[in-house]
Amino acid sequence: MAGTGQETGAEPATADREVVISRVIAAPQELVFEAFTEVRHLSRWWGPDGFTTTTRSFEFREGGVWDFVMHGPDGTDYPEWITWTGIVPPERIALLHGESRDDPNAFESVLTFEPDGAATRIEMRTVFPTKELRDEAVEKYHAIEGGRQTLSSLAAYVTEIVRTGAEG
Repeated sequence: MAGTGQETGAEPATADREVVISRVIAAPQELVFEAFTEVRHLSRWWGPDGFTTTTRSFEFREGGVWDFVMHGPDGTDYPEWITWTGIVPPERIALLHGESRDDPNAFESVLTFEPDGAATRIEMRTVFPTKELRDEAVEKYHAIEGGRQTLSSLAAYVTEIVRTGAEG
């Protein structure tokens, strides 16, 4: 029977190229999703600890682009470019992320937002073009810790909105 190699419990073909990070955030699904849809939100929480973000352009729609620079705590600037490849409000965002539009090393990410009681479980599943690029991102750029810090910043941001009732 065709397709039986991908049954439940089988390791996905991309496992050696993936980074998966998840977190439960004490805020409603719609608010957590919205934090990704508007640049006024993203600029307040995006990136690992100590990083800031300057947006050059932003259009949240399928095919739209977010062109930005992440400023590292050591003063290094990192040009970044994201195109949104799939959007299903408030459940899923798919994107392609690289340094520029034609970056041959760009990676794909899918973010899912699932209700967990009054909270939201967010999962970031990132697939790199090669195992070597995944390993470099993890070892040289600390992608797993950076992803966890980014979701922690998101959690702090949206839970503060919930606590104060204000949407900054």
